[in-house]
Amino acid sequence: MEPRSRILMVDDDPLIRGSLYELLRRRHFDVETAADGTEALERLKQKSFRLVITDLRMPAIDGMSLLAHIRSEYPDVSVVLITGFGTIASAVEAIRQGAFDYLTKPVQPEELEATIQRAIDAPGSSTDEDPFSGVIGQHPSIQAICEVVRSLAISPATVLLEGESGTGKRVIAYAIHRADPKRKTQPFIEVSCGALPETLLESELFGHVRGAFTGAIRDKQGRFELAGGGTILLDEIDTLSPALQVKLLRVLQERVFERVGDTRTLKVDVRVIAATNRPLAELVREGKFREDLYYRVNVIALRLPALRERQSDLPLLIDHFIKRSAHAMSKTITGIDEAALAVLLRYPWPGNIRELENVVERAVVLSRRTRLGVEDLPDPVRASAATTTASAEPGSPAPTAASETGQPTELKAALKIPERELILKVLAEVRWNRSEAAQRLGIHRSTLYHKMRQLDIDTSLSS
Repeated sequence: MEPRSRILMVDDDPLIRGSLYELLRRRHFDVETAADGTEALERLKQKSFRLVITDLRMPAIDGMSLLAHIRSEYPDVSVVLITGFGTIASAVEAIRQGAFDYLTKPVQPEELEATIQRAIDAPGSSTDEDPFSGVIGQHPSIQAICEVVRSLAISPATVLLEGESGTGKRVIAYAIHRADPKRKTQPFIEVSCGALPETLLESELFGHVRGAFTGAIRDKQGRFELAGGGTILLDEIDTLSPALQVKLLRVLQERVFERVGDTRTLKVDVRVIAATNRPLAELVREGKFREDLYYRVNVIALRLPALRERQSDLPLLIDHFIKRSAHAMSKTITGIDEAALAVLLRYPWPGNIRELENVVERAVVLSRRTRLGVEDLPDPVRASAATTTASAEPGSPAPTAASETGQPTELKAALKIPERELILKVLAEVRWNRSEAAQRLGIHRSTLYHKMRQLDIDTSLSS
């Protein structure tokens, strides 16, 4: 795991603390421990953590107090509570107060790992009132999605998010939740449908009663109950079994369900957002997804573009990830040099934004300079860029020919529009102060002036 995924395990019982530590280490998580809430607060001051897993009952600073402090001082850190049977009600209340999730003792390894992965992948919390604060991009396709989100915010309509893996479906789902004035203060619950077997997933979604199946030693609330009044994101909805598709259809049609093993019918008020990286319409034609359920989840459909379809946003995303990673690792890295940027702009990004984020984080970890260079990038990215250059069509400009700014000439032409957008954005932010803009862009003032003339930007407006 990268540093951004570091986990802090807090429990005053040394046996539980040690066993969970060994369990997570065997699963290759970057984990540290604290014996109580006081020690946990000291660790949080010293290092950056993505997730805190804490026992609910501890002396001095208990789990609820630790949660309140983290929500106030470290809003981007998720908290998962571990509770015994007698304190489930308190754990559910913690969800209402901002905890990401809770687990009951004895903790099951598969459930713990799935919860950790969801917490790490989930959009970070923020006190910013702007629901789109986590959405990075100025490409028309992204702006169009944001406009739709604003329009549907006051509606309880079910939303379907389609797009390749790593395109930011979770981020858009969270923006939908935060844009809804009715639900934004209520829970945002995510379920990765493809990460759990069918029997466990049914219990995870709808809950169960004691004795419903082997190992069901107590009642458990499902995700739909926990999301009451808020939003539930069903990621990888295409992986649902036919039986679970029927149960979900009933929830969407009637807003009712039963816990596993129970005869009582429960009502739920929740916005459902479904996400998939496979086109559901094709699965319907193949008989792998119910047509009636498809029409229920497809009330509002949004397709998220692949990163290669919004290349003009690459500089913005790279800058965002550099700043975030450098801050998390307490490193002074101010940007990326032009040769490295050119390599990243050539790469096709099959893993989309998630892959770009990982590549930038890796580069920040390895870099010994104040600006990222080509040598900081992973070999596959550099090799792909070199292959792209070598396979250029006959008659195209020589790939090794460089402009006076260091970029290959054919790349410079291809990136003329996104480069112009980036320069205009920075100039606007600094009120057209050319010296400050050049400093932010990491180039010389005369180079900026040259670029402005090349890109037909009015130089008379800058100072």
